[in-house]
Amino acid sequence: MRHYTPRMRSKDGRREFCQTLVLGTAAAAVWGQRWPGATVLAQAPAPAATPAPLTVTKLSDTLIEISGGGSNCVAVTSADGVALMDGGLPDRSADILARVATETGGKPIKLLVNTHWHLDHTGSNEAVGKAGGKILAHANTKRWLSSTVVVEAQNRTYQPRPTEAIPTETFTTPGKLTFGTTRIEYGPLPPGHTNGDMYVFFPDANVLMVSDALAVGRYPVMDYSTGGWIGGMIDSNSTLLTIGDANTRIVPGAGPLQTKADLQAQHDMLVTVKARVETMLRQGKGLPDVVAAMPTKEFDAKFGKPDLFLSMTYTGLQRHTQEAGGVL
Repeated sequence: MRHYTPRMRSKDGRREFCQTLVLGTAAAAVWGQRWPGATVLAQAPAPAATPAPLTVTKLSDTLIEISGGGSNCVAVTSADGVALMDGGLPDRSADILARVATETGGKPIKLLVNTHWHLDHTGSNEAVGKAGGKILAHANTKRWLSSTVVVEAQNRTYQPRPTEAIPTETFTTPGKLTFGTTRIEYGPLPPGHTNGDMYVFFPDANVLMVSDALAVGRYPVMDYSTGGWIGGMIDSNSTLLTIGDANTRIVPGAGPLQTKADLQAQHDMLVTVKARVETMLRQGKGLPDVVAAMPTKEFDAKFGKPDLFLSMTYTGLQRHTQEAGGVL
């Protein structure tokens, strides 16, 4: 099956968006919801009266994790600077960067890595870019950050980010670098959450950063407007399962550290649900029929309310079927 290649959602691309809405009122109701971390897609929420406290976890002598600012961020320290993996939400950027400075003795951030384009991971781009730091990301992440994007699952349009927030270095194949004494391996993932997903692996500490390719306590989000879909999420999880070993500590996009067993559990759930929804698509059933059939019923206790997940699964599979000439 070929991967669906999303078209740019500009004013000229709204016809497909309107066609998608025809899937029915059930789908429209789901799209109107804010899933856990709904602001992951690009728009910062109104600042909370009392922001959630940031927490710091030491992963190794040179690695610290900072959580609570919208996404899990990992800071790599060296003698003269910091490399930061993801930067949280814009309204928490100042807090995150201040905490990084406190934890690292005020060292400058020389490199910021974006694991994908959503705003809970790219909220510090402007600040780091203005200060002269490099920003590294998948080429498709730069594409979305530079473009007007219609996110259909939210029925919202997002404008291009400022010049300072745009990645300065991009990749489409795996790469390696050494920051100070820390070895870093990174690479693209199949299009699952978006088509600009990436992993970051720290082999010496045996820590793997997977971003939103792994969800904690909920069903994963597959942003089909920017290339995410369930088949790609399965492939992404399969790729991640080959990195590291059974003792690898996994940093998800949000939530506590995970294990390979957690990643395997999500992978297996996705395989089962994909097969069931594909069968219903072959039978000509619509999204309301799929939701009513409860294809996730044995997984809901672990992953939560499935409606949005099923909407994204159905829409992504439908589009891939069309791209493949109607063949699942």
